[in-house]
Amino acid sequence: THSPMSGRRVGFCLSDKKRRRMNLGAFADFCIDLTQPLVPQGPFDVIVHKLSDVIVEAEHDSQSQHEIPPLQSYVSTHPSTVLLDPLPAMTQLLDRFASYRIMSKLHNSLRDWRICSPPYLEIHSASDLSSIQQTVMAQGLSFPLSQFPLLLNAGSLTDIHPPCVLQSFVNHGAVLHKVFVVGDKHFCVERPSLKNFPSGPCDRKTIFFNSHQVSKPESSSDLTMPCLPPPSSQAVAALVRELRVQLGMALFGVDVILNIHTHTLTVIDINIFPGYEGVPQFFSSLLSHIESVLDKQTSVCPRATSTPKTTLTTGGPSAAL
Repeated sequence: THSPMSGRRVGFCLSDKKRRRMNLGAFADFCIDLTQPLVPQGPFDVIVHKLSDVIVEAEHDSQSQHEIPPLQSYVSTHPSTVLLDPLPAMTQLLDRFASYRIMSKLHNSLRDWRICSPPYLEIHSASDLSSIQQTVMAQGLSFPLSQFPLLLNAGSLTDIHPPCVLQSFVNHGAVLHKVFVVGDKHFCVERPSLKNFPSGPCDRKTIFFNSHQVSKPESSSDLTMPCLPPPSSQAVAALVRELRVQLGMALFGVDVILNIHTHTLTVIDINIFPGYEGVPQFFSSLLSHIESVLDKQTSVCPRATSTPKTTLTTGGPSAAL
């Protein structure tokens, strides 16, 4: 029997930085150059991309602004090409407000699993700042408030820069669980996180920190401390299933913590196509997911048998698509 990958071409549309982080150097020949015409580089059955990076860069970089339309045009004229993930699904998570609204709805859809997200407040513009203290209290938020920086009292509200989201900080034993999703598989990696803080306002100044630095695998700082037991694997699986449906995505990450008082699984962030650090099975899982996507596509629309055969391997630099 033929593998679904037989005769198929997969292109990677990722930044140099992303390729380096994911050790995809061996696949440089299969990376799409958005500065060149796409049709001669194709045809592509699947394009694995993180165009969200390009979209963010395009806000202040004219070069990036010219890279998005060619791919959109290619996909519109090649409707059988599968984008991992669909652009509309990916771009919705670039809107922090939309992302937090998705998380806030998990409390209802996953009530049986005692999964929730912390109370939060949307700050759309500087004009909201005059009434922000009253709004914080009315919405049931409590200090500390997490917004990168960590706001410890009402006076520190002057340190925020709208538009942004304020989220009640939940004490979680300084452990962050990063859930990496690849299609129907997911992997949970434990990382260091912020230590516990007394609830309610305190006299300390705002704490400025880089969330990526605090939660790096090798991270250690005076903001971190030791830990709680891992979350229920069944609850995490239920969360992943629900988010796959809600997001319409296959490549994403979810940051979850365990409330030290209630042990409630608490969702604090959703990430577009994360780095999958600490997941050695990522690439084999990605290939498995691509195969399943192409298999479904083939069953719906059988492919002509005259297509030149292309091989796909996961080993060393000679790997080919």
